[in-house]
Amino acid sequence: MFLSIQAFQANCLILKCGDGAPDIRFPFRLSGRQPHHCGRPAFELSCKDNTTMIRFPSYGELVVKSISYDVRKLHLLDPKNCVHQVFLNLNLSHTPFRYYYVIKNYTYLNCSTRLPPSFSEVTCLSDSRHHVYTVESSLVLPESCRPVKTVAIPFSYSPYLADNSFGLGLTWSSPGPDEDCEAKGGQRKLQTGYSTTKPEKGFPIKYLNLGDISSKFLMVLLCILAVVLLISIKMYHSKKVDMQLENENLLEVLRCYKAQENM
Repeated sequence: MFLSIQAFQANCLILKCGDGAPDIRFPFRLSGRQPHHCGRPAFELSCKDNTTMIRFPSYGELVVKSISYDVRKLHLLDPKNCVHQVFLNLNLSHTPFRYYYVIKNYTYLNCSTRLPPSFSEVTCLSDSRHHVYTVESSLVLPESCRPVKTVAIPFSYSPYLADNSFGLGLTWSSPGPDEDCEAKGGQRKLQTGYSTTKPEKGFPIKYLNLGDISSKFLMVLLCILAVVLLISIKMYHSKKVDMQLENENLLEVLRCYKAQENM
């Protein structure tokens, strides 16, 4: 276990499972090594033979190859070298994660005979009697094949469907600007209303951050109300001063009038 002396939060050190392993810091937390407040729920990592691991209830453990905190990208590998098992079984619907790249539906086929080389065979799921292939869902099925399951696969992965060891990229959602603040060691990061992820492959996903817009609108509204309040107070005091001057002038006139009567 390698420890960094840099602290990003009280009692929260940046940890690593081994030399060359990714930094583990907020929102991730190393289970059993960091307090619960050092990370968010469902972001727990573990160390296994100096390798960083993350566990998904729907599939099991995956290797964390790298974590890019600036673009919120998690690069994962299947320890069994069969990423298609991940695509078939991984369910992200009840997690804070989603695929980093744009997804597209593909259908897995179980064929009794081998198809032409133009089809991508999944060797880690095939044997001598069953040949598994991945095809676009719109494709007409060959007679010797039956569909097994249609799943959403990152579109940028399509040229590598025959590579069983190819990894997959996930991203995670942020509950608000506080995550950036804590991840930067208490230095809040300014955000715009729109944010764009820039994937290495595939299409960038642009989304509207409604939380940032709402907070900015509230700040502008509070500033406007503060200015209006200051102007109102100033006008009130100005009128009060004018009334005092008028009263003093009136009293002076009355004094002069009484003085003339007494003469």
